[in-house]
Amino acid sequence: MRLITAIIKPFKLDDVKAALEQFGIKGMTVSEASGYGRQRGHTEVYRGAEYQVDLVPKVRLEVLTEEDDAEDVIDVITKAAHTGKIGDGKVWSVPVDTVVRVRTGERGPEAL
Repeated sequence: MRLITAIIKPFKLDDVKAALEQFGIKGMTVSEASGYGRQRGHTEVYRGAEYQVDLVPKVRLEVLTEEDDAEDVIDVITKAAHTGKIGDGKVWSVPVDTVVRVRTGERGPEAL
């Protein structure tokens, strides 16, 4: 199994969620995040004064999936989150050794 994590722009969450549901993903975890990449934040003007915004708001999305589906899920997320502009985000996956559904005690793929 793989844990796929994506950091995306907040306004793309609905598009990514819909694409994952269409692909057949049944569950995901979404949390608010903030950070910066190559763009190092941005500047904004408030009441005539310019100031630096160091941390840009993002959304962190986590999906557990079978090993065979991992690359396809990464492609689905990447296509749905793409805007072509700086700050689109990152997607990565890591191996998962054990998954247990707390309610039933199911382990492995049955716990997804």
